[in-house]
Amino acid sequence: MTELDESLLEALAERSRERPITAFNGVVRFDVRDGDRVDEWYLTIAKGVVTVGRKGGAPDCVVTGDVATFDAVLSGKANAMAALLRGALDAQGKVVLLTALQRLFPGSPGAVGLPTAGYAERLS
Repeated sequence: MTELDESLLEALAERSRERPITAFNGVVRFDVRDGDRVDEWYLTIAKGVVTVGRKGGAPDCVVTGDVATFDAVLSGKANAMAALLRGALDAQGKVVLLTALQRLFPGSPGAVGLPTAGYAERLS
C-alpha cells in the first residue's frame, strides 16, 4: 500500500504563496483511494493562499481518484483536466476551484518556472 506523497501537497501550498489564487476562496477535498482505503486531504484557498491538511471545512469541491493519479498530477507527470476527461479523476461541486488549483500544478499552463508535463513539452 502506498500513500500520497505529502511533500507534493506541501509544494503546492508553497507555490500558492509565490503565485496567489486571488480570484477564488473555498475548500477542495481530495479523496485519495488506495485499494479499499480512502484518505482525505483538504486544500483550503483563502486570501489567495492554499493551506493543506487532513481536516478542513465543508468542501465546495470533492475530487476523487487513486493515489497514482494524484501523485502524477501533483508532480506534473499528468494534467488534472485531462485526468478528469478520461475518468481517472472525478470532481463534484465547484469544479472551478480545481481549475484554479491547476495553475499551481507543475506542467500546467501558467505554471511559470515549473517543469512541463512530458506530453505537453514543445519542441522548437
